[in-house]
Amino acid sequence: VQLQASGGGLVQPGDSLRLSCAVSGSTVGNYAMGWFRQRPGLEREFVGRISWSGVRKTFADPVKGRFGLSRDNAKNTVYLQMNRLKPEDTAVYYCAADTDSDYAYDYWGQGTLVTVSS
Repeated sequence: VQLQASGGGLVQPGDSLRLSCAVSGSTVGNYAMGWFRQRPGLEREFVGRISWSGVRKTFADPVKGRFGLSRDNAKNTVYLQMNRLKPEDTAVYYCAADTDSDYAYDYWGQGTLVTVSS
């Protein structure tokens, strides 16, 4: 199973950005998917999670109300919609697959850099 995160870039505070995570080698519809980020100088942290059906979504407090999650199982892709971006959202963002629904992530993408700066 391979995960490819994309969509990062340089944006200004208040802007929006959508990250994609394309899954190959398996069917993403079987998995819960998570997004994590690693901000400069900090440990990797949880951002959000979407269930295999897309019905259940959870978010970390710093991004609640600003970030959204969706998935297109037909395209084997999961999305992280980031709105009202702040400089503190600057990080490398990673997607990950939880194949057993046990909240342990078994496969990770390579990360995509998001920089929020004026």
